Amino acid sequence: MVRGVLIVCAVLAFGCADARASSCRNPNALGVSRVISVDARTTPVVGVQDYGVRLPLAPGEVVLTFDDGPNPASTSSILRTLADECLHATFFMVGRQARAHPETARQVLAAGHTIGTHTQNHPLRRLPLNGEVREIETGIASVSAALGRQPAPFFRFPGLYRTREAEQYLHQHGIVVWSVDVDSYDWKHNDTTAMLNSAVARLQARHGGILLMHDIKPRTARVLPKLIAMLKARGFHIVHVVPGGHMHPDLVAAAQRGTPARAPSALQKRSLFARNSFESLFVSRR
Repeated sequence: MVRGVLIVCAVLAFGCADARASSCRNPNALGVSRVISVDARTTPVVGVQDYGVRLPLAPGEVVLTFDDGPNPASTSSILRTLADECLHATFFMVGRQARAHPETARQVLAAGHTIGTHTQNHPLRRLPLNGEVREIETGIASVSAALGRQPAPFFRFPGLYRTREAEQYLHQHGIVVWSVDVDSYDWKHNDTTAMLNSAVARLQARHGGILLMHDIKPRTARVLPKLIAMLKARGFHIVHVVPGGHMHPDLVAAAQRGTPARAPSALQKRSLFARNSFESLFVSRR
């Protein structure tokens, strides 16, 4: 696994949704301890599970992330819980969900959360590269249309299934690829109490990290208050991650016009150094 990758971190008063700093009305809220920025130029990938790369987090710091939404009922409930605790998270939205529920997508944006993408339809496994590119670009276009602005240049592979070619394509277009440090397994049909205890125990064992959840799941919305209470009781702190860079203009234009961006091979020829540097960061695909 990759160790010691250079990660540049800055504390910013900037959120992906133009969030403005405001006092927390709940004196007992967990709150956001600090904000950090991540840029694909220095941090092409994050997440211990797939890359062995940690965000620059202090022991006990946790980044809350949610996949597969938005879903009006469960996402809205999650937003209320996060607001009650004065917390900000990162949402990796599926394009078709954002297209179907643009008002909910905009609620996430208005609440000051960071919004990345998660493909258009949630598949990537066994797709050829042109199919992967289409899913990535269409997902960005759909989320952009729902929000009325570009999402953060953050992407998570559906099911964490990834290919070297798609990773390289995302890197060449200025997008940080996110894996996870701890999976909550809220998507499994297991005992809720066991799920919560296991997730918190693994966060303790790793001294914090990126926690994966799913805002499309009603159960996640129901148990999130309890999870936050458990994190608070154990002294964890929440960190909000915002982008420090931008998507490559080729990809933005492609998403807007609905045509593919230039092939990865053309981009690779432009910068052999960037390609070789990128290749050195990755372990073999699962």
